[in-house]
Order: sequence, then C-alpha cells, then structure tokens
Amino acid sequence: MEFVQLKGLAQKASRLCMGGCPAGEYGWGHVSRQEVEAAILHAVDLGVNFFDTADTYGLGRSEETLGEVLRGRREKVILATKFGVRMEQGRTFYDNSPTYIDSALKASLARMRTDYIDLYQVHYLDGVTPISQMMETLLKHKRQGAIRGIGLSNINPADLPAFKPYASELAGFQNHYSLAHRNDEVSILQIAETLDIIPMTWGSLGQGILTGKYGKNVSFESDDRRSRPVYDNFYGEKLEKNLRIVETMESMAEKYKVPVSSVAIRWILETLPHSVVITGVKSPGQIEDNAKAFSFALSPEERAELNIRSR
Repeated sequence: MEFVQLKGLAQKASRLCMGGCPAGEYGWGHVSRQEVEAAILHAVDLGVNFFDTADTYGLGRSEETLGEVLRGRREKVILATKFGVRMEQGRTFYDNSPTYIDSALKASLARMRTDYIDLYQVHYLDGVTPISQMMETLLKHKRQGAIRGIGLSNINPADLPAFKPYASELAGFQNHYSLAHRNDEVSILQIAETLDIIPMTWGSLGQGILTGKYGKNVSFESDDRRSRPVYDNFYGEKLEKNLRIVETMESMAEKYKVPVSSVAIRWILETLPHSVVITGVKSPGQIEDNAKAFSFALSPEERAELNIRSR
C-alpha cells in the first residue's frame, strides 16, 4: 500500500480509498450487506485505512454500515463523508447553509457512531451560500473537534478565488477522473496546485466499465443506475471507445498477472502521483482486485499507450 498526507490529519491516508456508495444498497443493482461488511474488513486487512461515503448514499445507510463495521477500529482508520445534497418531499437540491451543515453533521456523527469525522466534505456547492460563510461554519466545527479536516468535491477552477483564503485549512478534493473520463484533467491539476491539496478521484473505474467485466452487449436491470443512458460509459461511441481502452489494459493485466481494474487504478496513481483513488466496492473480491494496483508499475511506454487510447 502507498500513503499520502492530507493536511490536518494525524495519520497518512492509503492511496486506495474504499468508496461507500454501493454500501448504500441503492442504485447499483443487487448489493449484499453481508458482502459489503466483509469487504470493509478485508480492505483493512489489505492496508486500506481510508473510507469515503456521503449522507445521501442510501439515505444514510452507507454511513450506518461503515460506522458499525469500523467502530472497533475507529482510531486506525480515516472516515470521510459529505454533506450538501438534500432529499426532502420527493425532491433533491443542494444546501450549504450554516443551519443545514449543523444538522447534517450531527446526523452523520450519529449514524457513523463516532464523535468526530476525519474528513468532512462539501458534496456540491449550492450556488447560493457564500463560500466564506460555509467555510467559517466548517471551521467552527473543526475548532470544536467534530471534524478533523475539511474537503471539497466536484469543484472547478472558477471556485478557486473564493477558496484560496482557506487553502491552509483544506485537506483534499475529489473530482471525476479515470481513463474513461479525462475531461477535467487540466482543472484537477490546477486545483491541486493552487490550493496545495491532495486530489482524490471518483468514478475511477468508469462506473465499472474499466474492470473488463462488460462487453458490447452490456445491459443492466432497472434498479441499477447504469441502465440510464446518462451513464454514457456503457452506450454508443463512448462504450466502443472504452472497450478499446479495456482491450489495451487486458494485455497489460496479463503481462503483470493482475486484474484489469488494477491497471486502470495504477494509471491514475502514476498520472497523478500524489492522489488518492476512490473505488466503489460491493465485495471482498473487488477490493482485493483493486489493491493489486500496488503490486506493479506501468512502463512509460504503457502509460503513453493508455494516454493515446483514452484521448
């Protein structure tokens, strides 16, 4: 395992982070709670000490599962969650107001069975609450000890001027990035450099297309979000391009005797040398496959080939 230091946190974070969206048991087809719990424990055995979730994943279900399983290992792990997406009376909207932060944090602490959260992140900016007001509220909770570090998610360079005065207080940020989604690559590098914070990648396996498990006739049940064309990694020309990337990775996976998913993760680890890769996990086998990304290194020629394929 490899580790990086997030500003404000006492212990270093593993560069592989277990994403908790599937642990919400909603929107990813069949998910076994027993398998998810086993995956969390297996992740710890493999050296993963970083777990990321959000209060909206399964409407709190993911936070509850992580908190319950990791309760006896609390001081040895880094728990991260997110706030800012509200679901009320059948509608979803963003809210970064101080009042909502106060209530959302209290609820997350209760669900996760802890008196502090290592990394508390704004899920999306609401476009209404001044960033200074949001940050001052988070800093209040940091001073009180309820959170150890402050993180960002889904931000862009236009947000940088407002966040720059708080750069020393920010631990990291997570944005969409993978071999299947390089649209924000320049922005990610700019944000990391300007705020001097660690980039974390979500969607790191392209919602699963970069695992090598799916072919051109891929389909999903209606209870899986990927059945919707908005998840374009599995449709049309984007699917065809992704399958060409997978074909290239398959030869590399065979060479290094590792799963295809670990090649996709290794590429991010080497392209963003001080990053954390977040991968959603349903089973112990998946986290084990992903952790094999630390058992080999891509050659410069292989990275170049993957760069060309993914452009």
